[in-house]
Amino acid sequence: MSVVPSSLLPASAVPAFRGRIGRDVHSGHYAAPHRYRLHVAPSAPGCLRIALTHSLLGLDDTLPLTVLPETPDTPDGGYAVLRPLYEASAYLYEGPAAAPVLSDRWTGRIVSTHTPDILRDLALRFRGEGPDLLPEEQRGAIEAIADLCERSVNRAAQRAGELGIAGEAAHRDPLTALFAALGSLERRLVRTPYVLGDAPTAADVHVWATLVQLDTVHRWHLDAAAMDRVAAHPALWAYARRLAARPEFGRCLDIDAVMRRHRAHCRGREAAGAAIRLVDWPALAR
Repeated sequence: MSVVPSSLLPASAVPAFRGRIGRDVHSGHYAAPHRYRLHVAPSAPGCLRIALTHSLLGLDDTLPLTVLPETPDTPDGGYAVLRPLYEASAYLYEGPAAAPVLSDRWTGRIVSTHTPDILRDLALRFRGEGPDLLPEEQRGAIEAIADLCERSVNRAAQRAGELGIAGEAAHRDPLTALFAALGSLERRLVRTPYVLGDAPTAADVHVWATLVQLDTVHRWHLDAAAMDRVAAHPALWAYARRLAARPEFGRCLDIDAVMRRHRAHCRGREAAGAAIRLVDWPALAR
């Protein structure tokens, strides 16, 4: 495991624990049943993607998962229950004990807090009988979809909401990126049941978690005209509903927790689009 020494970081920074799960017993951290534990707060997008991947791979018995409260319980934005792991893993650790955490139960230390690495290692080292979420021939496309979701949906929607009412040029630019990204995903899902074809991959985990965030968090800060255009992608939202009805997806989603987390952190103003909910997530996730 590697960690940035706390002495080299500002007090508010979180060390980047970047240990990886190897292929065999010669790798240090290797995939062994019951050796590791995941600690996630699925109300946060990155943690939701980890919980979804864990669920799709059917890892309940192999790699236990601890669900944390939707909002941190310490003043610095961390979790008290994770503090012993952080302090055991980094000498004189002073930052927040944040989620997600992949911990090693044999050593009592953290392997990783880096969401992309955790997702990759779950898919490659703990697949078992689950689907191949990272087929080698599609990894470039999966990375491209993840980048599209983060830059052109999540960040664009966040930026558009921060800029306020439509009509300002600065507001239109992120909305243009958002609508283009949704259009790209719509065209894919008109042709195939999943983002990259006939079987679910890590791209579907990222897209579905992004749609949850768009419809439960970002819509509160977009105007009604913008939300009407977001809604005008029938294949995309039918896909969101279809996956929400699958137990592997639905059981990971607690909309009330997502909204409580949003209210606890949000300082933006509510816009007219807040009333336009596109998916009845709680009903589908039962």
